[in-house]
Amino acid sequence: MTCDSVSKLIPLYFYGELPPDEEDRLEEHLHECVECTHALERQRTLAAALDRPQEEAPQFLLEDCRADLMAAIRGGAPRADRTVKGPWTLFLEAIGSSFTGLNRFRQPVGAVALVALGFLAARVTASGPSQVASGTPSDEVFATVRDVKPDSAGRVQIAYDETRRRTVTGSMTDQGIQKLLLAAAREENPAVRVESVGLLQRQAGSGEVRDALINAVAHDANVGVRLRALEGLKPLTADSEVRKTLAHVLLADDSPAVRMQVVDLLVAHCDGSMVGVLQNAVQREDNTSVRLKVEKALKDMNASIGTF
Repeated sequence: MTCDSVSKLIPLYFYGELPPDEEDRLEEHLHECVECTHALERQRTLAAALDRPQEEAPQFLLEDCRADLMAAIRGGAPRADRTVKGPWTLFLEAIGSSFTGLNRFRQPVGAVALVALGFLAARVTASGPSQVASGTPSDEVFATVRDVKPDSAGRVQIAYDETRRRTVTGSMTDQGIQKLLLAAAREENPAVRVESVGLLQRQAGSGEVRDALINAVAHDANVGVRLRALEGLKPLTADSEVRKTLAHVLLADDSPAVRMQVVDLLVAHCDGSMVGVLQNAVQREDNTSVRLKVEKALKDMNASIGTF
C-alpha cells in the first residue's frame, strides 16, 4: 500500500469498516510508516474532539428547532410565539438576505439547515426530560440513528443504537477480564485478536481458554493469531483434542511458519498415532524447510518416510 491510499483508508479503518484482508495490509504499512501512524493518531484526536461537547446549548433550543423544522416541512413559516427572535429566526433572515432572487430555494435550504441544527443541538444538550443518562466523563459514546418520526404536536421521536466504550483494568485471574479476553479473541480487528490470544496463553489450563486457542489455531484468518495460539497450546500437547487439531493444521494450513511450529508440538509428545500423519504430511508438503523438518521427526521416531 502507498501512503496516499492508506491516508484515504484511515477513517474507514478507525471505525472498523475495512475488510479483514485490507485491514491487515494497512496495519503492516502502519508498522513501517511513521507518517501514516501520525495520520492515524490525528484521526483519533479528531474523533475524540468531535465526541466532546464544547458548549452549553440554550434550554429551549432543541424544542424550538424541532417545532420550526415541522413548520418548514409543512410549508409554513417558523413559529412566532415568542416575542424575542430565536437563533433560527435570525439565521433564516440572514439566509434570506444573502440569497436575494433565489427565494424559491429558501424553504428547502432552511429545512436542511434545521435538520443539521437539530442534530447539533441533540449532541450538545446536556440535560432534558428525554435525554438518556450518560456514563462517566471518560466514556466514549457512539450513536447510530435508525429512525426519525415527527408527530402532529411538533415533537420528534428518534430511535438510535448507542455503543459506549469503557476501559476496565484487572488481573488475568479475574473472571470478568477473562471473559472479555475470550470475546476479544473473536473480534474482527486482528491486532486485538493477537494481543488477547497472547494473554490467554497464561490461562491455557482453563477449558474455555483451551477451546478458544484450538479454535484460533484451526480457523483464524490471521497467521499472527494462529502462531500466538500455538504458543499457548505448548503445555497441552498431550491432550487428544489438541493433537487432533494440530494434525489437521499440519495438512491444511497455508503458512509454512505455522506448519513448522505444529511439527515441533507434535514431536514434543511422541505418539505412534502421529506417524501416519507425519508420513502423509511429508508426501504432500511443498515447502522444503517444512518437509525436511517432518523427515527428521520421522527418522527420530525410527519411522519410514514413505507411506504404506
